Amino acid sequence: MAAAEIRFHDRLNDLLPPARRGRTHTRVVARRAAIKDVIESLGVPHTEVDVILVDGASVGFEHILAGGERVEVYPWTCAPPAARHLRPAPPACPRFVLDAHLGRLAGYLRLLGFDCHYRRDIGDAELAAIAEEQARVVLTRDRPLLRRKRIRLAHWVRHTDPWRQVEEVCDEFDLYPALAPFTRCTHCNGRLIRIEKAAVAHRLEPLTRRYVETFRECEDCGRLYWHGSHVARMKARVERLRRRGLRERES
Repeated sequence: MAAAEIRFHDRLNDLLPPARRGRTHTRVVARRAAIKDVIESLGVPHTEVDVILVDGASVGFEHILAGGERVEVYPWTCAPPAARHLRPAPPACPRFVLDAHLGRLAGYLRLLGFDCHYRRDIGDAELAAIAEEQARVVLTRDRPLLRRKRIRLAHWVRHTDPWRQVEEVCDEFDLYPALAPFTRCTHCNGRLIRIEKAAVAHRLEPLTRRYVETFRECEDCGRLYWHGSHVARMKARVERLRRRGLRERES
């Protein structure tokens, strides 16, 4: 049986077992196989792939391998510019849907002003449907999820620390110009609107009623927000994030 030689470039190797990174993979082609299926059988989801070269020619996911070819697979970060790009371009301010394991990342992204659909009990089929029907970008730590055909634009989150995940996603989609902190409810994703203190005074604890003057309310769930010591800490984090974005643009 004929075999195809496949090599993954740059960060696509993150998706492979350590012993198989940076190496050429030999895959026996027992029947006519779509190149997308062969790539995913090696552990790399189609959502992470931007360019595929077969014997130097740029092809799409539907290309059929017969065996004997040399295949080069690139992520968008280092894809040859003249090739056929397979990864859809994300919008300037993408909307996200996150898997059930990324609750803290969802909360942070909402705090930064980004529209994030998240539920602890969301299943893979529902998540893929929401991604397709609402044109949302999938963020996940679950690689098998990314093999679903309904998912076109996604990112497999590498880091496990939630704030490092924030930095990773901001880098991936260049979110820095769209940062709008403290404009979205971290609990339900609704928009925050200013509200007069008199309208919510009956809902406040005595010390809050005495010392705080400015409030925001979620227009969906009614949760109240005001500036406390935690906000000062988060403002410092946001400022560091903005500086990170400037460094990324200058590099």
